[in-house]
Amino acid sequence: MDYRTMGDIFKGLAASGSWGCFDEFNRLVPEVLSVCSVQYKCVTDAQKRKTYLPGRGLDYVDKEGVFHEGIKNYRFIAADGVEMPLEEGTSGFITMNPGYIGRAELPESLKALFRPITVMVPDRQLIMENMLMAEGFVTAKILAKKFAALYYLLEDMLSPQKHYDWGLRAIKSVLVVAGSLLRAEAGQDEADVLYRALRDFN
Repeated sequence: MDYRTMGDIFKGLAASGSWGCFDEFNRLVPEVLSVCSVQYKCVTDAQKRKTYLPGRGLDYVDKEGVFHEGIKNYRFIAADGVEMPLEEGTSGFITMNPGYIGRAELPESLKALFRPITVMVPDRQLIMENMLMAEGFVTAKILAKKFAALYYLLEDMLSPQKHYDWGLRAIKSVLVVAGSLLRAEAGQDEADVLYRALRDFN
């Protein structure tokens, strides 16, 4: 993905008032990342300028009770010099996994435009329990505890190889298979159904 494509995406977000989430953003090459900071800064600067207008550029009622209409067709100049409309609510989000091979460090100018948040490791047992309930299992709490214990043990005891996958995608696949097996025939023992799904899938 080159800087022109990213510029078009930022302009589209601004013109439509949409949110954009860019997954694995630091997989872009450093040259593109540095241009992205300029492109997105044009959008954020335009948003700031709009907030300085009376009523932040939106419909508002002043102290005397007089209604004022918001500014229609507020426009800004994008990084490539094109005049674009700016709709209310435009925002951008990025996700990244720092420290991986093939990932670039974000430039400081780009870091300054985003507020960092840290994502914690998900509670797999709770996710399993909810997914089992969604698939129709009544004894979801007990089965989720056993399933989570099994996967934690396998992850700890087996050698780290690429064909082993103990992540959420693998868990979801097993539980979807278990749900279809459970619905295929009434009156089955739920534990047996889950064991069968684990055996067939792994």
